[in-house]
Amino acid sequence: MSRTPEAPGTRPGPGLSLGRIAGIPVSLAWSWFVITVFIAVVFGPRVASAFPGIGIGIGAYAVALGYALLLAVSVLLHELAHALTARAFGWPTTRIVLNLWGGHTQFATFNASPGRSLLVALAGPAANVVLAALGWVVLQAMVPGSVAHLLVTILVWANLLLGAFNVLPGLPLDGGRLVESAVWKATGSQEKGTIAAGWAGRIIVILLLLAVVGPPLLRGRSPDLTIILIVVVMGAFLWTGASAVIEGARVRLRLPAISAGRLQHRAVGLPAGASALAARRVLRENPGTVVVLTGAGGVPEAVVDEGALLAVPDDAANTTPVSATARRLGAGAYVPETAGGQELVQFLARLEGSEYAVIDRRGTVTGLLYQRTVVQAITGRGTPDP
Repeated sequence: MSRTPEAPGTRPGPGLSLGRIAGIPVSLAWSWFVITVFIAVVFGPRVASAFPGIGIGIGAYAVALGYALLLAVSVLLHELAHALTARAFGWPTTRIVLNLWGGHTQFATFNASPGRSLLVALAGPAANVVLAALGWVVLQAMVPGSVAHLLVTILVWANLLLGAFNVLPGLPLDGGRLVESAVWKATGSQEKGTIAAGWAGRIIVILLLLAVVGPPLLRGRSPDLTIILIVVVMGAFLWTGASAVIEGARVRLRLPAISAGRLQHRAVGLPAGASALAARRVLRENPGTVVVLTGAGGVPEAVVDEGALLAVPDDAANTTPVSATARRLGAGAYVPETAGGQELVQFLARLEGSEYAVIDRRGTVTGLLYQRTVVQAITGRGTPDP
């Protein structure tokens, strides 16, 4: 199970809403139905074999479906433990989603510490251990050999395995917060802790594969293909999750170095009422710059297309308004050159278009910022445009 930070302004993904628990929205992703059908199909025949009186029919598959639903409840309580523990620390929880791989809890922006992050992470596995203990108590009062006894027995083992698996020390598993918190505490950087925990998650995937393949081969036997398939699918999920948290942490490490002033392409402001001839003169005097047109109060409104500007006949350049050769900027598409980091990214996300004028403290245009330049700087892919 994972705890996912949510960017401001994001919307719930497609799925089936289950309402709210303790004020927290809960939903089923459509992928949850895939794993539910898989559980019913796989366990249905086994239920029929263990209880011949049920037969390989609706009864057997209904029992298997019951197990899938009990597992979903276990996952829900696991995620709810994350959410309620986080709420105790003042972290806003946006929703809980049950999906193909179990579930995840999403939070809005919050300030964390190594200790609190660890407590929130371990609350989920702790809930599973408590459920397993309660199930074991219930089993003592049940008659062995009944369908109900089988379901509760499976529920006990499922929660024990769910809790044990999730405390493995690697992200995206909850136990990865152990590594993250330790490195975070030692270095003062949560991002460095997250990267270390992500790599620990990758190592866990490799060890799981070796644990499945190695022992049979050492004994001269072939590994069980079904188990290998399950581990490969699970390993792919874990590897993908670990890679995602590593990349996300690397992005956050790069954010402080990102600013509009550093990434801007040099530009010069010109009143929108100026002529094409005036704009040509500006380009001649400031080679390599972009001309940004400003309206009332010096507010940036448009960017001159140099090709269109040069296409204006010389004898008409003095009478042609430069605005006729410009493309409009989105509403409010200008940023201070001092804007940077997460503040800049969130601000640009609210603006229209892919170009943004950059202004200094006096409101004077100093540059033009391209969306692709910011993306390149954040992702570290390619060299940011000048």
